[in-house]
Amino acid sequence: MNFLEKLDKTAKLNNSLLSIGLDVDLSRVPKLFLNKDDPIFSFNKAIIDETRDLVCAYKPNIAFYEMYGTYGLESLIKTIEYISADNIPVILDAKRSDIGSSSQAYAKSAFEVYKADAVTVNPYLGYDSLEPFIEYKEKGIFVLCLTSNPGSKDFQMIGGEDPVYKQVARRVKEWNKWGNLGLVVGATNPSELKEIRTIAGDIPILIPGIGAQGGDLQSSVKGGVNKKGDRAIINVSRSIIYSSDREDFARSAKLFARRLKDDINSFRYLG
Repeated sequence: MNFLEKLDKTAKLNNSLLSIGLDVDLSRVPKLFLNKDDPIFSFNKAIIDETRDLVCAYKPNIAFYEMYGTYGLESLIKTIEYISADNIPVILDAKRSDIGSSSQAYAKSAFEVYKADAVTVNPYLGYDSLEPFIEYKEKGIFVLCLTSNPGSKDFQMIGGEDPVYKQVARRVKEWNKWGNLGLVVGATNPSELKEIRTIAGDIPILIPGIGAQGGDLQSSVKGGVNKKGDRAIINVSRSIIYSSDREDFARSAKLFARRLKDDINSFRYLG
């Protein structure tokens, strides 16, 4: 089963377009985990156990694991293995790309070491920097198109009536020879998201920026889904996993995730 099939199957099974970002900061996890042998994995496992029937994917950001050195990366591997046992897709948020040989190493790391189902990449170096990822035909490749940070306008919106982000969306559609490409578009850009969906057709769009970054959920869902109300991946991280800092944190995460899932579904077919 390739990434897109896995994504569509999970989204249908759970009736969900919600992705949860597993961005673990040990300074924010409940204190009860700090005495465990592997507090990162233990925290993630508690979140996953409570939310696995509410999501279409999980998205760990590799930075939150790299900052803990080899221990953090080992916890990331364990987390991905645990999620994959349920056939839920894992999108590794790594924003990789480099010259060809380096990209080959990055792709091998993402897909053969961490065993992610999909990875985020940066298109700035052009097609040859992405080709090593794309050639993993069964894997998903999400290309940064228009990001949710304030500085996105510095480069991504340059170009007048034909800004860079539109050019990226068109190129990604052209490069999608194996049907394994997607786009990353921040929820803080709702009108642009709608334009990008029109360009992208049925290509999946990963949409971060809801919650702590201030993106609007309704406009993101309406602008991000395809004509069937699918293929948008609404990612929420901190607002879910840190919805409580007490022992009820996993239960709180479940309740918050369920509300988000239901809200997303209420907007999917509004047109």
